[in-house]
Amino acid sequence: MSTHFDGSAEEQRALDVYIKLTRCAESVNARINQRLSDLKLTISQFGVLEALYHLGPMHQNELGQKILRSSGNMTMVIDNLCKRGLVERCRNEEDRRYVRVSLTPAGQQLIHDYFPEHVKIVLEEIGVLSPAEQEKLQHLCKKLGLGKVG
Repeated sequence: MSTHFDGSAEEQRALDVYIKLTRCAESVNARINQRLSDLKLTISQFGVLEALYHLGPMHQNELGQKILRSSGNMTMVIDNLCKRGLVERCRNEEDRRYVRVSLTPAGQQLIHDYFPEHVKIVLEEIGVLSPAEQEKLQHLCKKLGLGKVG
């Protein structure tokens, strides 16, 4: 789908790129999310488990920054993971406002067992691109994500 906006060539090109980028990301996430449904996890919940698995316990705000979710959304995501016994919150004794989130043994086991399957799924999705295309896309996404010219 292209833009139907009747603007300059530069405006139309920028809108077309934005539409294609958004549709691509949504499509890939939807296919990966479909595979996560067997675990009864949302993509945000999986992101939290994966971040804690690879980076260790962290503050809820740090988690939100890592997986690009708002603090309100993170509260709900972590609440649901706590209810399932996959993560736990631990308040800092010196500063009661600071709450650290960590994996429980059940959460550790779930992500440990599932992560190799996740890697295979991502490899399938990204595998439609050649290695050179993957590296170029990685570079372009980083540049666009940082919002820097040059």
